[in-house]
Amino acid sequence: METFDIKHIKNVALLGHTGSGKTTLIEAMLFEAGIINKRGTIAGKNTMGDFTDMEKEKGKTFFSKLLNTKWKGFKINLLDTPGSDDLASEIITSMKVADCGLVLLNAKMGVEVLTDILWEYADDYKLPLIFAVNHLDHELADFDKTVNEAKAHFGHQVVIVQYPFNQGPKFNGIIDVLNMVYYKYPENGGVPEKLAIPESEQEKANQLHKDLIETIASNDENLMELYFEKGELNEDEMKLGLHHSLIKHEIFPVFCVSADKNMGAGRLMSFIDNVCPSAYEMPEKETKDGRLIKCSDSEKSAIFIYKTVTEPHVGDISFFKVLSGKVKVGDELANENTNQVERISHLYEMEGNKRFDVQELVAGDIGATPKLKDTHTNNTLHEKGYTVELPAIAYPEPIYTIAIEGKKGEEDKLSTALHQLVEEDPSVVVEISSETKQTIIHYLGELHLQVIKWKLEHFKNLTINFVPAKISYRETIAQTAETVYRHKKQSGGAGQFGEISMIIDPWYEGMPEPNGLSIRGVEKIVLPWGGHLVYYNCIVGGAIDNRFHSAIQKGFIEKMNEGPLTGSPVNDVRVIIFDGKMHAVDSNDMAFKLAGMMGFKECFLKANPQLQEPIFNITITAPEDTTGVAMQTMQTHRALVEGIDVLGHFSEVKGQIPQAELMPFFIDIKALTQGRVKVKTAFSHYENVPYDVQQKIVESRKADLVEN
Repeated sequence: METFDIKHIKNVALLGHTGSGKTTLIEAMLFEAGIINKRGTIAGKNTMGDFTDMEKEKGKTFFSKLLNTKWKGFKINLLDTPGSDDLASEIITSMKVADCGLVLLNAKMGVEVLTDILWEYADDYKLPLIFAVNHLDHELADFDKTVNEAKAHFGHQVVIVQYPFNQGPKFNGIIDVLNMVYYKYPENGGVPEKLAIPESEQEKANQLHKDLIETIASNDENLMELYFEKGELNEDEMKLGLHHSLIKHEIFPVFCVSADKNMGAGRLMSFIDNVCPSAYEMPEKETKDGRLIKCSDSEKSAIFIYKTVTEPHVGDISFFKVLSGKVKVGDELANENTNQVERISHLYEMEGNKRFDVQELVAGDIGATPKLKDTHTNNTLHEKGYTVELPAIAYPEPIYTIAIEGKKGEEDKLSTALHQLVEEDPSVVVEISSETKQTIIHYLGELHLQVIKWKLEHFKNLTINFVPAKISYRETIAQTAETVYRHKKQSGGAGQFGEISMIIDPWYEGMPEPNGLSIRGVEKIVLPWGGHLVYYNCIVGGAIDNRFHSAIQKGFIEKMNEGPLTGSPVNDVRVIIFDGKMHAVDSNDMAFKLAGMMGFKECFLKANPQLQEPIFNITITAPEDTTGVAMQTMQTHRALVEGIDVLGHFSEVKGQIPQAELMPFFIDIKALTQGRVKVKTAFSHYENVPYDVQQKIVESRKADLVEN
């Protein structure tokens, strides 16, 4: 197996909207490098990248992949990624360990929704980016429109390095204004002829060459002085300027490809080798405690686990990037996060679903290793006696919610599978709701949910069903009520007897004391779900012994746990016990507990019971042209718009929305804006449900009880 030093390894994440051609371009790159002798196709279900059954069936990428190729003395690790923000966790993991991003733009579609989102992710990481306009052989291809849109979205530092000659169905040439060459391709693609730029294109090429020089020089003082002196920069000087500007995230060069026809892939790979930065040239990584890690093969060894995959018959495979030093088969590395020592039994170079054993990987390289005992995604492993921890990957917050049900008898199997699912994809959040008694999954979007379902059914052999997640409502009252409740049961021998006279009020902090009653004791009880029961003992003359008050309280709390209206927890009531009766023989704790339960229910239903729903703060970051749509959509989902802030080309709309409207809102806003908005939510408070909505919920809950 060929080995590469730290200066000859490049890590490139392929990024782009679904249909931009990432997987097909990788086939062309592998073919050009001689890794494969025939290019696979998505239609043929035989590409190196989309090798899972789900991807073959659906014809799109769902999982990030690691592939590698060799090109002119360099090793290029290619990180293929999905083309949907629903699968952002797969995209972000690849961007975390890449040293350059190759963003594919679809010449027939221009800048699409995901491209804007990818730009934001790359900007957060300060990831060097190059653009490649693909599908230039399509009849609707429009290179100029696509580049102009890119400049409008991402700034004028997006600069043309290549432009197409004869774009459309007869596309067969690329004019390169960096080295001022015309590449003419044979009909089936492959190795082009290097020709002089056609006379008809000389003026355009010269102008773009000049624009490229000026953009490069404007970002480098030394090159600017050189440019003023000579009036020109040579190819090597331009490449050096591009190299430094890429590292600083300042220039974003544009290339041309037809992945289907295998045109432009080789030139793109040469640019990656010659100009794009290696890991050791990038700014040093900052550790969790603020120190810097130098990417050097002479430093102590450290690796970062960026992805974990579970394979049948193999177990967990951990994908990692070598941060510093070298990692060898047989090394024992300490896990900074779990305090475990892990032995590296195998090291793999990956080509999609193919693994090749290697003995060593150096700083800056990416590989995989199997069967680590207690190591997970986001963990840092390092030499013993050395402390280093990289910050965890920040995944997008999942905003969609659904409940999952398994087949009876498979509860433990489902629980284990969900644990492994979260291990593989930390953007999935699983919780068990003690209130609704449901297992809840929080996810990023419809495609994400499809992946979750596929994994559970095909990898874990589970029978599952998704159902809407229930809303955790609360109950309270709107007015005062009074009742007398007697619990009496006689069935031979000692019976049960307990009678209470009670008043129930809506409670709020600082409310006045009850009038006309002798207060013997007050107890404020904070309930497990956050509500309050304020219990007043106003018994005089020993009508009920003090020893029974604890039982009465237990009865109240038990009924408040499953309220009289819908079975939801009850919030914030004051109960005053002012009279009652007991029996010398038949009164006991159970009798007064039951009197408390049923008396509370009866009195509560007299007090204008009110259902309360959870209200969430919502923040929508929307492009200017979608702000109106975002606000209108909020209003159709019972949301309150509280304010708008302008953030450059975006508007930030803030408001509040009922939890019951969140899922319908997410679906509508994504459809109406083509997924161009970002939404963040956080629980705020409980608020009374409108009367008509309350009636529907109460009737629905009654129907559920009858059905069950």
